[in-house]
Amino acid sequence: MLPKLSKAFRSSDEDLEKAPQVNNAFETNSNNDTFDNSSDGAVPGESFEYGNSTYAKIQRIAGRFNIEQRGVERVPDSERNDTSYLNIGSMWLAANMVVSSFAIGVLGQSIFELGFVDAILVCLFFNLLGVMTVCFFSCFGPVFGLRQMVLSRFWFGWWAVKFIAILNVIACIGWSAANAIVGAQLLNAVNAAVPGYAGILIITFCTLFITFAGYKIVHIYEYWSWIPTCIVFFIVLGCFAHSGDFVNIPMGVGISEMGSCLSFGSTVYGFATGWTSYAADYTVYQPKTQSRRLVFFSAWLGLIVPLVFTQFLGIAVMTATKINGGDNKYAAGYTASVNGGLLAAVLEPLGGFGKFCLVILALSIIANNCPNIYSVSLTLQVLHRYTQRVPRFIWTFLASCVSLAIAIPGYSHFETVLTNFMNLIAYWLAIYSAIAIADHFIFRRGFGGYRPEDYDKPDKLPLGIAASIAFCCGIAGVVTGMSQTWWIGPIAHHAGDPAFGGDVGFELGFAFAFVSYCILRPIEIRRSGR
Repeated sequence: MLPKLSKAFRSSDEDLEKAPQVNNAFETNSNNDTFDNSSDGAVPGESFEYGNSTYAKIQRIAGRFNIEQRGVERVPDSERNDTSYLNIGSMWLAANMVVSSFAIGVLGQSIFELGFVDAILVCLFFNLLGVMTVCFFSCFGPVFGLRQMVLSRFWFGWWAVKFIAILNVIACIGWSAANAIVGAQLLNAVNAAVPGYAGILIITFCTLFITFAGYKIVHIYEYWSWIPTCIVFFIVLGCFAHSGDFVNIPMGVGISEMGSCLSFGSTVYGFATGWTSYAADYTVYQPKTQSRRLVFFSAWLGLIVPLVFTQFLGIAVMTATKINGGDNKYAAGYTASVNGGLLAAVLEPLGGFGKFCLVILALSIIANNCPNIYSVSLTLQVLHRYTQRVPRFIWTFLASCVSLAIAIPGYSHFETVLTNFMNLIAYWLAIYSAIAIADHFIFRRGFGGYRPEDYDKPDKLPLGIAASIAFCCGIAGVVTGMSQTWWIGPIAHHAGDPAFGGDVGFELGFAFAFVSYCILRPIEIRRSGR
């Protein structure tokens, strides 16, 4: 498919070379870091329609419908006109005020058999840890006007970043499929006659409709979509509190309890940090004059509030399944339709209005999937010059089709898939974050150490050897510390019950990658000079 697609757009490179160029000799941001950008690599929006190639013709059609034409090209200063900090916070508020977040809280009891208080504490602290990198990398968008995977070239180099991009494609499509399954479960709980595949189709196509249009429409949708979902979650809270069915499951003790807390924490961390690899995608149109502290705080507030609220609610509601030894409507609903059935049991006293609330929660998945499907198209453009020639919105359509193909057969195995998938996300993103943070603070010494105009010049970027070896070292740390049904590492065996272990994979992955990169990067700089 790739050669056929790219051939149709091949002449677009010549068109872009003829297009108007931006020349800002020096750029200064709000923190007084100065960059020498005599040729800053920014691509004006009008250049996408220049020429008579197939690429230009399709982009002109997209322009008529106000569909975002830009992909991974750097955004010029003149086009960074999104000055609202609320757009940053609401983006993540909507994406996390969803039933998928609720489902993570449910796992604390259903999979890891934690009590109420210990599950709450694990949820709080691992969320606080997980959101930090998302907030940090959100600050890069206004400074450089570059997407997250393009920024990763400064840490991993031109070639190694392609492997990172592949991991991100898998994460984006996997997230989208898992979330669509959660929404389909809710629709099935409302009406058993609606099969799982039908609910997945509804959510997938609604997500495609929004993300196809691009950055502005995604932000507009996310700005408002959290409101009805938040209202419904408060209704769920009120109904459950009024029912008096909460059970204060006692906290466990001993090494088995430690292992369960660590493993649940890894799952929570994986969900919270899952946005790290595309955080800057949603701030690239913010001007460089924006305060980094406010960008960070806006993202933090938009992330931590919905994550903690919805997951705490999931932990609390799941305790009701223990009433009468598991012989109750909550346990029956959970068995019949997992999270959808559990929420349906809570809202049962409301009759038809309760079912309407479930539909709202099911459609909230769209807000959660929009960042995944929007960013996967940008990530695909990083893989090769040819993939960059294919317009962003075409990749959005193709990625939606792949997500659909994965979600439908995975519907009946959701819970196991979700747990394993969240942990794998935590593993690779911890390694990614360790390398990026080490490079940013130790070797580049902050934002002033970058030359953003080099983002598309392989000979100016790091070789990526140090990052690649450090990534492998991080994987070694993960393998020794992970605790999955198919593998328990030697260190994990000592972090919990020997039969099940305790998952410390992402912690060890981060530590191994960080230390090894700090050792290897100076050697690479001395040998290569870049």
